[in-house]
Amino acid sequence: MSLLGRDYNSELNSLDNRSQSPLESSNSITSENVHPAGEAGLSTMQTLIHLLKCSIGTGLLGLPLAMKNAGLLVGPVSLLAIGVLTVHCMVILLNCAQHLSQRLQKTFVNYEEATMYSLETCPNTWLRTHAVWGGIPYPSNLPLMANWKTFLLFFGTAIFTFEGVGMVLPLKNQMKHPQQFSFVLYLGMSIVIILYIFLGTLGYMKFGSDTQASITLNLPNCWLYQSVKLMYSIGIFFTYALQFHVPAEIIIPFAISQVSESWALFVDLSVRSALVCLTCVSAILIPRLDLVISLLGSVSSSALALIIPALLEIVIFYSEDMSCVTLAKDIMISILGLLGCIFGTYQALYELTQPINHSMANSTGVYA
Repeated sequence: MSLLGRDYNSELNSLDNRSQSPLESSNSITSENVHPAGEAGLSTMQTLIHLLKCSIGTGLLGLPLAMKNAGLLVGPVSLLAIGVLTVHCMVILLNCAQHLSQRLQKTFVNYEEATMYSLETCPNTWLRTHAVWGGIPYPSNLPLMANWKTFLLFFGTAIFTFEGVGMVLPLKNQMKHPQQFSFVLYLGMSIVIILYIFLGTLGYMKFGSDTQASITLNLPNCWLYQSVKLMYSIGIFFTYALQFHVPAEIIIPFAISQVSESWALFVDLSVRSALVCLTCVSAILIPRLDLVISLLGSVSSSALALIIPALLEIVIFYSEDMSCVTLAKDIMISILGLLGCIFGTYQALYELTQPINHSMANSTGVYA
C-alpha cells in the first residue's frame, strides 16, 4: 500500500487506460483518491502531525548558519517574514484549488491539476496552448546585519526549510473534515515558524562564527549529543517515505506505465530504492551541504512556495473582478520569488565553484 491511504491497485487501475488524454486521466486519478467528509480519513491531529513532519526536514539543521549569513537581527525578522509569506501562499493555493473544484464540479484537485486547469481555462491563448545545546553567550560581538551576498544564501536556505507546500492539498484531501484544515494549517505552520526562529537564532548565538553547515556538526562528541543525532537519524529513516511522497507520485506512475502489470510492483519498489540510494549517495559526496540547500531552495522551493501560488491566483481570479490590491500583492510576491530564485541561484553556484578554503559562504563580513 502506498502513502497517505492511496491503494496500490488504484494506481495500477489509473494507468490501464493509456489512450486517455492527460485531462481525462487526471480526472480518473483524482476521483479515486478523494475521501468525502465524514468517511475514513485523517483526523485533525493526524493531519497536524503530517503537516509538521512534511514541513520540518533537513533545512532545519542549516538554519543557524543561515542566521549567520543574514545577521542576528535581520535573520529572525526575515525568517518570520518568509514564513508568513509562505503560509499566505499556501492559503492562496488552497483557495485556488477550492475555486477550481467548484468550477469543474470536482471534489478535489491537486497541485499539478490546479496548475493545468487554471492555464487551460484562462483567457490567454498562449497559456492555454502550453498548459500541459549548552549555555548561550551574550551576542554582543555578533552582527545584526550580514553581507548582502550571504543574505542571498540565507534566502535559499530559509525558503527551502518550508518544504511542506507540496503536501498541503493532499493532506486536506485526506482529512475526515476538510473544512478544519485552515485551523490545522495556521496552527502547524505557527509552530514550525517559531521553532525555526528559535533554533536558528539560538544555534547561531551559541556557536557564533564557528557555526557549521549542519548544526549537528557543532555538537560535542559525548553520548548525550550523539543520542540526539541517532534519534534524528531514526526519525528520518521512518518518515523518509512521507517526505518523498510528491516526487514518488510524479516518477513512479510513469515508470509503471512502461511495463506490464506483472512487473509493476517490482518497478515500483526498484524506483523507490533507487531514489533513496541516489539521495543518500548525493548527501555523502557533496561536501557543501549549506550551499546545496541554498541552491535547491532558490531553484525549486521559491517557485513552488511563492511564484506559482501567486500566479495561479492571478490566472484564476483575474477574469472574475480581482481587486487591484490583490493583483498588486500577487505580482510583488511573484517578483520577490523570481528575484530570489535568480540571485540566490547565482550566488550559490558561484560559491560552489570557489575553493572551500576561500569560499565566502561562511563569511562574517558584516555591517554593525
